[in-house]
Amino acid sequence: MKLCRFQVPHIDAAHVGRHSVETHLDVRCGIIDDAKVIEVAGDLLHPRERTGKTFAVDAVQFLAPVVPTKIVCVGRNYAEHAKELGNETPKSPLIFLKPPSSVIAPGEPIVMPSISQRVDFEGELAVVMGRRCSKLADDADPVPYILGYTCLNDVTARDIQRADVQFTRGKGFDTFCPFGPVIETHLGEDGAQVETFVNGDRKQSGHTSEMMFSVDAILRFISRVMTLEPGDVIATGTPAGVGPLAAGDVVEVSVSGIGTLRNPVIAEVDA
Repeated sequence: MKLCRFQVPHIDAAHVGRHSVETHLDVRCGIIDDAKVIEVAGDLLHPRERTGKTFAVDAVQFLAPVVPTKIVCVGRNYAEHAKELGNETPKSPLIFLKPPSSVIAPGEPIVMPSISQRVDFEGELAVVMGRRCSKLADDADPVPYILGYTCLNDVTARDIQRADVQFTRGKGFDTFCPFGPVIETHLGEDGAQVETFVNGDRKQSGHTSEMMFSVDAILRFISRVMTLEPGDVIATGTPAGVGPLAAGDVVEVSVSGIGTLRNPVIAEVDA
């Protein structure tokens, strides 16, 4: 099942023919069924009761599918990616945080900060939490705590990351965490293919079976450090092939069985 948050632009008829035409955008939640979005009441984290309203997929504007309290990322989880950046593979999950202020929706622009000379794409599979999760035991099954899976771009100011050693500033700029467009509630037993395209050219291609630490191992590890809340997002790492973006690019992260996250790239305009 595919879940989403969306808006439906519509024109305020009272303003047509006057000085302005206003659009009103209310946040809604839905289930995607072929080319339709079926609206559900409330949010995606609670029982989803259908309202009876449906919309064409191409008539809605997708939002980031949840509003996380935190985004926990796993670094160097693909051996070839660690190798391409000259890093050793970690002996346990290497985790860092991206702030919620870095989140943008599908279609919104990634803004390249003027203080960075290299901004990279990093396409990833992300896990969305559905239940509060803390201190999972070694034999605990994390699956009941998972709402589903989505696409995420762990945008990185690579030069700043290298200069700072730790990751906070290089990973934490506004607009550096696009994710969506949907949450797929079930990932196949064979995992998923993760690919990134820039202007239509494939730059990354890897499979989740290549991850050094599985989703289950990652969730157990993180839950012993911090409590994961419903709606929190876990980025599971990026395959090899990361590279720089430039203003005017369009970057797409595709995860098989889920969909494609697409964002344009623009330069920061100094105030």
